[in-house]
Amino acid sequence: MGWISNIIAGLVGSAIGEALLGHWGPQLAGTAIIPSLIGAIIVVAVVSFFLMRSSK
Repeated sequence: MGWISNIIAGLVGSAIGEALLGHWGPQLAGTAIIPSLIGAIIVVAVVSFFLMRSSK
């Protein structure tokens, strides 16, 4: 996956993570940092896994 795809997946994951996990922990510019990071990491990992499997 290219870096632009990773950025897009990270932003989508951040929004999903904050929506599912809530607005707890420290906030930066109105966004909860910890739930956003968790969501972004999970979405980027899942998307990378599926794209790697489909290319083989």
